[in-house]
Amino acid sequence: MSDLPVDPFAERGLEGFAQDFRAGKVTSEAVTRQYLERIKQLDPKLGAFETVAEESAIATARAMDLLMQSGTDLGPLMGVPVAIKDVFVIANMPGPKVGSNITLPDVLGTEEATFIKALRRAGCVFLGQTKAVELCLGITGHSAPRGTPWNASDLENHRAPGGSSSGSGVAMAAGLCAFAIGSDSGGSVRVPAAFNGVFGIKTTAGLWPTDGAFPLDPRVDSIGLLTRSAKDALLAFNTISAVLFGCEYDARPTGVRLNRMCFGVPQNHFNENVNAQISAAFKQANEKLAGQGCLLEDIVVPEAPERAGYFPVSMPAALLSILGKDNFLAQKHLMDPVIAKRIESGLESKAYEFLALEDKRTASRKKVEERFTGFDAWVSPTTADFPPLLSELEDPAKGLSLALGMTQNTQPANYLGLCAVSLPLPVEGLPIGYQLMGAPNTDQRLLEIAVAVEEAFKTA
Repeated sequence: MSDLPVDPFAERGLEGFAQDFRAGKVTSEAVTRQYLERIKQLDPKLGAFETVAEESAIATARAMDLLMQSGTDLGPLMGVPVAIKDVFVIANMPGPKVGSNITLPDVLGTEEATFIKALRRAGCVFLGQTKAVELCLGITGHSAPRGTPWNASDLENHRAPGGSSSGSGVAMAAGLCAFAIGSDSGGSVRVPAAFNGVFGIKTTAGLWPTDGAFPLDPRVDSIGLLTRSAKDALLAFNTISAVLFGCEYDARPTGVRLNRMCFGVPQNHFNENVNAQISAAFKQANEKLAGQGCLLEDIVVPEAPERAGYFPVSMPAALLSILGKDNFLAQKHLMDPVIAKRIESGLESKAYEFLALEDKRTASRKKVEERFTGFDAWVSPTTADFPPLLSELEDPAKGLSLALGMTQNTQPANYLGLCAVSLPLPVEGLPIGYQLMGAPNTDQRLLEIAVAVEEAFKTA
């Protein structure tokens, strides 16, 4: 690449930029232009972006610089260039395609999403919209209609980037933004994070508002962040939450000490059919945490396998309720045939069966919340295997098996109403994700724990 600028946030992260920005050592316009140049040179191969908003990004960055120079400080994310999954209504940007070529029903309206407004009030600069799997219904990241982004962990072979926040995961891993926004209904932030070697958080469903975002399944949809580190994610999470909830940003040290933590290690479901190398890396990570004084206790989560019977019913039914039967049937020829077939299965769903599944989920959520008593987090590998080659997904049977392995360990958190993160493990070769799951609405605490775990993983 000719004169490729460095990722301006790679060394010091969000906190370092915030300090330098306020000290006048760097401008938002300068770092925004660096990212736009990186996108220009790298994205023709990577294919992470659906649209790039160059003119408005530069204009916003200049405005942030002028505000800072005039003494107006919007907070730690002021002037930070971000990438946003193409599922949100964003003022002065194209309406979301949600990875599809079909004409979507007018269910979102034209008003900018509340979450996007919060990013604006925090002073973020919008670089553009990143690609998503069609209608968010796909965990591999493969997209026949709009193109599959190139997994940033292997530039020689086209591997699955993970989905449905595929573009956000690739953009973050390739240094095309300071951080990226995704959404997660069954693993759609954590799987791209694991496959691309970055950090990802799925917030508790309902914590951050999802109006103005295309709904896959409103019962489990949640907004998430893809960042270069847990430390960056904590700063971004706290800043955005402060704006959304109208409170002051709290910059005090977290005070989390691993020798006072107790993690549960599920002995069922989460360890089934896991690649031997990933199992070994997970065990070594736990040994490192134990060496820091963290207590790890074996547990059983009998409710986790229930996810396998829930999502194949709930998601097709939810999408059909949004698309409408006639609209879907009229346009399904324009869709990825695998996605269309999954949605079509919802035509056979019976209301009483779905209601029974939802009642069962409600009961299981209550049991699991009670079972979290005494635990700071539960831990597992994020995915059962490494990111496969796209060619491996072409065989229907193998493709289905690989996809099921990608969601095996992530869907339980959505099903059971938990918050969860994926941290990259520092290993050679393809990326491996380490998942921490927290009780509902303990997102900030889980991120604080993740920062401590991240530091422990860095030690020899």
